[in-house]
Order: sequence, then C-alpha cells, then structure tokens
Amino acid sequence: MDGVSWSARAGETVCLLGHSGCGKTTLLRLIAGVERPDSGSIHIDGEAMSTPSRFVPAERRRVGMVFQDYALFPHLDVLRNVMFGLHEGTRAQRAARAQAALDRVGLAARAHHYPHMLSGGEQQRVALARALAPAPRVLLMDEPFSNLDRRLRDRVRDDTMALLREAGITAVVVTHDPQEALCIADRIVLMHGGRVEQDAPPQMLYRQPASLFAARFFSVLNEIPGEVRGGRIDTALGSFDAAGLSDGPAVVGLRPRDIVTASDGVAGTVTDTLFLGDLTQLRVRIAGHALPLTLHLPAPPTVRPGQVVHLRADEAAALRFPASPNV
Repeated sequence: MDGVSWSARAGETVCLLGHSGCGKTTLLRLIAGVERPDSGSIHIDGEAMSTPSRFVPAERRRVGMVFQDYALFPHLDVLRNVMFGLHEGTRAQRAARAQAALDRVGLAARAHHYPHMLSGGEQQRVALARALAPAPRVLLMDEPFSNLDRRLRDRVRDDTMALLREAGITAVVVTHDPQEALCIADRIVLMHGGRVEQDAPPQMLYRQPASLFAARFFSVLNEIPGEVRGGRIDTALGSFDAAGLSDGPAVVGLRPRDIVTASDGVAGTVTDTLFLGDLTQLRVRIAGHALPLTLHLPAPPTVRPGQVVHLRADEAAALRFPASPNV
C-alpha cells in the first residue's frame, strides 16, 4: 500500500476496483481486522480500529464479511450456518435472529436445507444473511458474485444491492469487473499498484478519468497521439480542443461509440468487422496512425473489409491527457 486514503459515508456502497494484485483484498482484510497494518489508521463510525498504538481484533469490530466462495459449512443446515456468527443471547434468540435474516433474503423456507441442496444464488444469499444477522456496522464483500453464471449473477447482484440500500447498510465491495462497479457503486475507488488512482462517483470516473490508466479501465480506448499547439491538439483524426494542456505531446482518448462514419470525415480503410448483436464493431486504419481505430455502430454491417469509409470524432466526448511514457 502506498498512501491509500479514502472513506465511506453511512449507507454508501463503495467499490474497490482494480486488476489482480493491486491491493483490493488486502484493504478489505485490513478493514476486517484479519491483517494488521504497518502504519496508518482505520476508523469505523468514528472509533479507531487500528492505529500505531491500538488494534481492535476482528471479532470486536462488528464487521460483516461475504467471501467469494461463500464459506458455508457443508455439515450445518442453512439456519445453523447463519447462527454461526451470532454469539449473544440464548439459542432460541439466536435462532430467531438467524430466521429473520433468512426471511430478509427470501430464504426462510430453506432454513433446514443443507448448502449442497441450494443453487449458487441461494448459497450466496445464505452467506449474505449470515453476514447481516449480527447487524454489522459495515459489510465487506470480496468478489461476491464472481462464482455465478452471467444471467444469475446480474439478478442476484441487483437483488443484493436493493436489499442493502433498503436497509441503509454501508458496504465495501471488491471487484475487478468495471461494469459491475459502475452498476452497483455509489463511489468507486480505483486501485493501481497499491495506491488510489482515482476516487469518484461512477459517472465522473467514466466521463472524467484522472489518468490514461483510469480511462483505459472501463472500455476499449482508441489512443491517438498528437501535439498541443496554441490550445489545440493536432492528431491524425483531426484537431481537438486542448482543454488546458500545455504545449507538447498529448494523447486523445476516444471510446468506440465516440467515433462515427461521416461523409466529411477522415478517410480510412476497413480492416475487419464483427457483429456484436445490438452493435457492429468496425476496425478502420487511417493514415498517420499506427493501429486501426475501433468503432461501435448501432446498426447491421453495411461495409466490408477493404472498403473506404470516412470517420469523425465526437469532440465533446474526447478525453485528453499529456503523453506519458510511464502509462
């Protein structure tokens, strides 16, 4: 970790997003108290959990955790799996709280089933109920939907996030999937090499990325080198407003939807097409640019490889960055 600092407001869902090895899960384990930081501090509800002189163990932090593999005990039925995290009150009281948590996630009727009798989505909801039963101050979720197939993942994810928002639960979710982060987060903390690359609401992070790394993370990005002169960036695809950049080398970033075919545009040759259902992907080579540009057009393909088309960029959607050999 390198100077990582961020906070979550009450009831907010924060996504820790980044490639494998960037520090996401380590941060989650530090918050949970499973690992102890070498320096810095962690506070929950204003109470110091970890400082150079104080360390509150995991069992006293009132932090819930949902793991990637759910970590359900195969020899315990669903009710006893949920009861496992409850330590206060009589057995009857703990069973009642566990049953209420199962009811909350729509699994009251499955209380006496065993994990192997449940679908993947149901197992995920049992893990969620177990994490919610002790009424945690914050819920930590480590890639909680990654083990589900695509269609089921979307439904379970949406149901889970609706439940958390209805209950006003503060959640920190680790994911490497940018689309998932955009769907579920109130705020995204984008990690890169053990540090925070950008901390912002999803729309801002997507539309106003602070770096070329952040811009690349959320979609295919056409990166067109250029030169800033007199407030404009001159590139092989045309001239763009420099948006405050100093004179010198620069990069214009354009997502596939931000380049369209137009009769008055820059000429290029189609190298290949790909049908994507609602979209058609074109790759087009233009003079002065080393790599073909990628376009997504909302129509069936009407051109073929080898055909000449004319391209125009949406200048308002263009992203501008100073050129950097380190990115």
